Amino acid sequence: MSHSPDARPPIVAAGAICWRERDGGFEVLIIHRPKYDDWSWPKGKQDRGESIPETAVRELGEEVGLEVTLGPPLATTTYTVSKRRKDVYYWAAQTDPAAHAEPDDGEVDRLEWVSPAKARKMLTNPTDTAPLDRLLELREAKDLKTRQIVVVRHAKAKPRSSWSRAEGERPLAATGRRQAVAVGNLLACWRPARVISSPWMRCMQTVAGYAQRFSVPVKEKNRLTEAAHSRKPEKVTRLVHTLFDSSQSVVLCTHRPVLPTVLEALGKHCPKQLRSQLPAKDPYLTPGEMIVLNVSLRHRDRVISIEQVKPFDD
Repeated sequence: MSHSPDARPPIVAAGAICWRERDGGFEVLIIHRPKYDDWSWPKGKQDRGESIPETAVRELGEEVGLEVTLGPPLATTTYTVSKRRKDVYYWAAQTDPAAHAEPDDGEVDRLEWVSPAKARKMLTNPTDTAPLDRLLELREAKDLKTRQIVVVRHAKAKPRSSWSRAEGERPLAATGRRQAVAVGNLLACWRPARVISSPWMRCMQTVAGYAQRFSVPVKEKNRLTEAAHSRKPEKVTRLVHTLFDSSQSVVLCTHRPVLPTVLEALGKHCPKQLRSQLPAKDPYLTPGEMIVLNVSLRHRDRVISIEQVKPFDD
């Protein structure tokens, strides 16, 4: 018995609007695809084994040869392809003016850096104007340049019931070790320059792969352990507030019982309409899951967006 087209899950794709400031001007990157004879933003379908942000970063590399890190999320567009819904997730991606974009030999035959006004006229699909509108809205507010504060719950650990040694030495389970690899791949989409972690084994193992891959030192903070937090949660609150004083992107890895305090402190920095997007119920995050806050570089205490993202989990 065949399913009706509407019953099938949507096709998921992701991409980005690459933007740069050059010679006093502001430009965005638009591509031409000969197969469809259309002008659009670089994007592509999600591959098995990757999260949606990873799809966006990979597609930018494949279609235009740019290695990007993601900025704030833009609009998600939805349309129908062969009677099937397609959702395309977009991010902003600031690009070095000296970086060279190159169309691939297959799906893209031309690319152009153009003004937003020219891009709007060139776009073939009317839904593609929605992410551009959001990009320009952020630029007008001087909030397009952002950094990320990422909160990660450690990956799946060996059960407490089967562990007889010190709680701080309880390591990741086999599933957790696979999750930690996926966490590292996902964090690479934002390339945070600082890593702060509970020194307990399961947290350190969760962020170690990312830290080693990008040569980022891990700063161990004992106050992020379950034991220290239960004694003095206010120390965690103070630590979270300091994350807003920097101009660098940062990852904070901790335990489920510590998350309510972390989230409450984050909420103090979020506008009301965004605060409701923070998880409010135990367990708050699943093992390896993360919250990504985009924070304006111009307005240091202004949170632009909140994303709750799971690494790929087999």
